[in-house]
Formats: sequence, C-alpha cells, structure tokens
Amino acid sequence: MSAKAEPAGGSKLLIDFGPLLLFFLVNFLAPVSPLTKIFVATGVFMVAMVAAVAYSAIRYRSVSPLLWFSGFMVVVLGGLTLWLHDETFIKLKPTIYYLFVAALLGFGLWKDKPLLKLVLGSAYPGLDEEGWRKLTRNWALFFLVMAAVNEAVWRNSSTDFWVGFKLWGAIPLTLLFAAANVPMLLRHGLNTEDAKPEEPGPVE
Repeated sequence: MSAKAEPAGGSKLLIDFGPLLLFFLVNFLAPVSPLTKIFVATGVFMVAMVAAVAYSAIRYRSVSPLLWFSGFMVVVLGGLTLWLHDETFIKLKPTIYYLFVAALLGFGLWKDKPLLKLVLGSAYPGLDEEGWRKLTRNWALFFLVMAAVNEAVWRNSSTDFWVGFKLWGAIPLTLLFAAANVPMLLRHGLNTEDAKPEEPGPVE
C-alpha cells in the first residue's frame, strides 16, 4: 500500500495561508460598511477553512491534527462572532490556538517526546534527538510570544490594524522564525538535500 501524500509547495501554501489571505482581502475590499465587514470576512474565513480541510482530506487523504484544530476553532469562534455579533471571539482565536500548540509542545518536552518529530519528521531528515528537542522548545516559546503579541495588538488597536497584522506581521514573523532555526538544525544533522523546512501548522 502506498504512503499517503503530504501537501507541499503551492498546495501547502494554499491550505495554510489561503483562508487567512481571503479573510484579509474581504475585510479590506468588501463593499460593505466598516462596521459589518469584519463579520463578512469572518463568514468567508469559516467557509475557506472548511474548504481547506476538505481539500486536504480529498486530495491527500489526510488532514493534519493542527489543521483540524484550526478549522474547528475558526468554525466555533467564528460562529460565535456572527451569532453574537461580537468580533472579540474571532480575535481571541489566534491566542487560543497559539497557547494550545505551545502547551502541547511543552507537554511533549516534559515527557521527553518532542511532538514536532511526529508532525514534521519527513521535513527534517537526519535531525538528531537533541535537534528535535531544541526545535520543539523554540517553537513552544515562539507560540507563547505570539499569543502575547496577538493579545496586545487586538486589545490596543483597531480591527483593521489587527487584521493587517495577521497578514503583514504574523506570517512574516513565522516564516522568519522558521528560517532562523536552520543554522541550529544544520548543527544537529539536518540533511539539506532532502529537507523541506516548514512551520508547524497553519499560521493564525
């Protein structure tokens, strides 16, 4: 039996970043009043996340646990946002996601089982156990910082600024952080010829 394919290249970018990009575009370009565009964007975000999960399931016959969780969070908190007409819920979503992932990674380190190895093992061939521990620790700390940053941004700025930060702040920071880990990974045996460096899960 052949192994299940994994999203890569353009497909992975579409799954991980597509829903967020649509959320951004609709929030800034939708021909609706400023007071309602965040709700229209939230509805589109929900549909796009469901589509991303369905695409991954149909095209690759698998959905990553983090994509499942992210999709669930978008549907639940997005639904509360629309039902109660309160944008607080969708703004809290990244914070909850970051804290949840950080807690999972921290628990794995506590149990001496770097969980990133289970998720990204094929992306970092040759990486030794110490490298996996350091990578897991680094991402756990990064997600804690991002949770704090999201809280600071949405509580102290306009909705438009917060949406813009998700695109122009959160995504570049995540990609830069992934790249910043490469020198450490190389010191711990990463095979650069076969490696496909990734960030652990969708960007929130």
